[in-house]
Amino acid sequence: MQIQQLLDALLFAASFWFAWVLRANPDVITTLRLNPVSPFDAYYWLYLLLIPTGPLVLEAQGFYDRPLLCPRRSTIWLLFKGCLFTTIGLIMALFFLRLELARSVAVLFGINSFFLIFLKEEVVRLGLKSKFAQSQIERRFILVGTEEETAEMRKELKARPEAGLVVLAEVDLNHTSIEAMTNMLHEHSVNGVILNAKHNYFQQVEAAIRTCELEGVEVWLVADFFKTQISRPSFDDFHGRPVLVFSSTPQASWQSVLKQVLDFMVALVVVVSFSWAFALVAMLIKLNSPGPVLFRQKRCGVNGQPFTIFKFRTMETNAEQRKHELAAMNEMSGPVFKMKNDPRITPIGRILRKYSIDEVPQFFNVLRGEMSLVGPRPLPVDEVKRFDDLAHRRRLSVKPGLTCLWQISGRNDLSDFRDWVRLDLEYIDNWSLWLDLKIMWRTVPVVLIGSGAR
Repeated sequence: MQIQQLLDALLFAASFWFAWVLRANPDVITTLRLNPVSPFDAYYWLYLLLIPTGPLVLEAQGFYDRPLLCPRRSTIWLLFKGCLFTTIGLIMALFFLRLELARSVAVLFGINSFFLIFLKEEVVRLGLKSKFAQSQIERRFILVGTEEETAEMRKELKARPEAGLVVLAEVDLNHTSIEAMTNMLHEHSVNGVILNAKHNYFQQVEAAIRTCELEGVEVWLVADFFKTQISRPSFDDFHGRPVLVFSSTPQASWQSVLKQVLDFMVALVVVVSFSWAFALVAMLIKLNSPGPVLFRQKRCGVNGQPFTIFKFRTMETNAEQRKHELAAMNEMSGPVFKMKNDPRITPIGRILRKYSIDEVPQFFNVLRGEMSLVGPRPLPVDEVKRFDDLAHRRRLSVKPGLTCLWQISGRNDLSDFRDWVRLDLEYIDNWSLWLDLKIMWRTVPVVLIGSGAR
């Protein structure tokens, strides 16, 4: 994988140079009546950004986790997303560093990098399909487990011929001794053993692993001893001990790191660029009704950890005290309180809510690391305490956000809290940086037209 990443890093660097050469071509400048570009020497240092970032973004998309001969559509899709995110990162770097580089260079860089890396992948594919390569990448295994388990594993391997795994023999732990398995290792000259056995066969499994260890044969242990509905198992090291981790939240990855960087950078740009608008809204709130400009409330963050959320005040100052009076008019089932024509809302507050302007101070929560741009909306602490289904608490397993799936799938028109939770859990189970970007993109028109606001 390291060789592939190194090649891709060089191709990203070459793509940037090709993009500059195309844009700086005198014929192109004359034909399209473009402005001349700065000498390439001024952009050498960008290689320090592009060379490590490009492969890391591809790795975050799972580009290097594909089978050697996976379908082309999978390669194209993962490569497209990787090149797109890398190009967006380049554009953001140019913007924040205030560098004067023609926008067409960044666009051409993305196009060039996609086609160059895809061409490299096609060359690798042709090489892997050769007889010599097939003989080198083919790996010979013995399946070890119960009869039912080995039959299921054999079926799965047969469905994935691109993995290059060949099953030479099978060992039934109920009827075959470890000595017989040892003889099979010698007879077939295998590359490894795939162990697939339930917890009541741990003693035999341990003996099989020790035998393979002495023989110098690699062992793959299929660790599906415990069936889970949601959690995704992964292995880790705990002070030298192998640990099987069951987690139902997105795993830490480069995508999650990029998400945090994106959260901070976008929030910083909004806070700095629109500080004048904050002051204007604050003045309107003060003129419209007495009381503080900001509304502060304890909300539940990651794993239910309370934090103080900031919003522009849109209600009367005694709104919380009057809430119990309106409880009978709640239009949302479950522990959440929602009311379309809430009498506590001030005239200016209705406008702020309609276009979600009241939520803008939460960019400060994003800067403080308490919230994300995308994630389940944070609920008040007292509403979380009234959850009647423990499964609803899983929406607290990730950082809350400014927007999420439910806001672009009906926003506040949803009247059943279970539908709200279902969309939040759908987001958690299918999270990716690409999904975040799509949600942010679809949030913009929803906010601008003020649909479903309360």
